[in-house]
Amino acid sequence: MGNRIERIKACLNGGRRRSDHPGVPVTPAELAASAAASVAAGAEAVHLHPRGGDGAESLLAADIGAAVAAVRRACPGTPVGVSTGLWITDGDPAARAAAMAGWVDLPGPARPDFASANVSEAGLADLLGALDAAGIAAEAGVWSVADADTLAGVGSAVRWLRILVEIIDVPAEGGVAAADAILRRLDELGVAAPRLLHGEQAACWPLVAHAGQLGLPTRIGLEDTVAGPDGAVVSGNAELIQLALPIWAAANQRRQTATGSP
Repeated sequence: MGNRIERIKACLNGGRRRSDHPGVPVTPAELAASAAASVAAGAEAVHLHPRGGDGAESLLAADIGAAVAAVRRACPGTPVGVSTGLWITDGDPAARAAAMAGWVDLPGPARPDFASANVSEAGLADLLGALDAAGIAAEAGVWSVADADTLAGVGSAVRWLRILVEIIDVPAEGGVAAADAILRRLDELGVAAPRLLHGEQAACWPLVAHAGQLGLPTRIGLEDTVAGPDGAVVSGNAELIQLALPIWAAANQRRQTATGSP
């Protein structure tokens, strides 16, 4: 399978806690079970936020390795990615670099295939250097048009696995316009890496459909939403995948019918 995503990636937990949804996976065993269920439902890759013993998000090699190894055992052959969000180290780039120093020593089964790198966050160059040293592919997290400009400024020094066009803190009715503005700017700047489009919270479901309409893969999971398109709380990640795939596929079919392209 490699790291290519044709339709959908599962985002298992993000920063959510059990108080947000009782099905949020936290421990390595829970992440593994949720990942396996999501893959069985149709997910082609998984993205997760490993936790420490206190349940808080962690970038320490031991916590990253334990979560990734458990998920890989549960769904062999499925690409596994993690977050590098700066909030995990309270906004401190040096603390993030220190926490990630041990990633280079992770054995293959415990090493992520890819990691997201939010281009708006401080310390991007050091982060990308750490990922490259560890042999971990980088996804660019692009949240705005300004982020698209930042990404272009990095130039060809980084070979991005894909660009995550992520619509965050945008109302549902504004999600598609916000996404199109970023995508248009990436085109204007000649940024040609593969793209994945998704939204969070209210913008989540409109952008699942919009991704299908554009022929782009998407993602969904408890990190992005705890409710289905009808607003009802879902049972967990697998149900979100099951709900999203027909929406994405129907929109993609309309695109193919309209354009005659696969």
